[in-house]
Amino acid sequence: MKRNPNNRLLVVAALVCLVWSGCSKTEEKPAPPPPKPAAPAKPTPAPAPAAPVQKPMSSATRITTQLEFGRRTDPFKPYAPTVAAPPPKAGEAPVQRPSEDVLPIQSFDASKFKVSGIIAGLKENRALIIDPNGKGYVVQVGMQVGSGNGHISRITANSVEVVETFKGDRGKIRKRTIVLTLAKKR
Repeated sequence: MKRNPNNRLLVVAALVCLVWSGCSKTEEKPAPPPPKPAAPAKPTPAPAPAAPVQKPMSSATRITTQLEFGRRTDPFKPYAPTVAAPPPKAGEAPVQRPSEDVLPIQSFDASKFKVSGIIAGLKENRALIIDPNGKGYVVQVGMQVGSGNGHISRITANSVEVVETFKGDRGKIRKRTIVLTLAKKR
């Protein structure tokens, strides 16, 4: 079936007419201003503005309040009370170190720790020891433990050996070995 070429021409002509009529710009004339009323014989006083319900507050003039930190608790203060090192036994004077360098694991006597578990590794062993407050520490050979300047010298399958260095009664430096054993299974 053959289409009539005149139909195509009519459709194109109609589209061009629509586009051309839509593109024309028409200006609307502004409405004439309303006539001015005659000047009143007696001017009436302007009504006073009503007082606002709430006084507006500018952010620039807002007064800042001073914070009082005296009643607040210190967020960095530890909950656990600090424990003083027990006095040395007769004839023993432990080597003193500054109190600000003391770690929590060094605040208890080495004999007060309990061995909870031992991890046997290929290169070195590690042990889990628990302080009197119930906090656990994973330790290895060479770490400092206890308030008497002790360090871990050996970890075996069932015990941890701590060597403490102290000054004796004549000023001679002595060593004491404390063996912490792993509790047996029941």
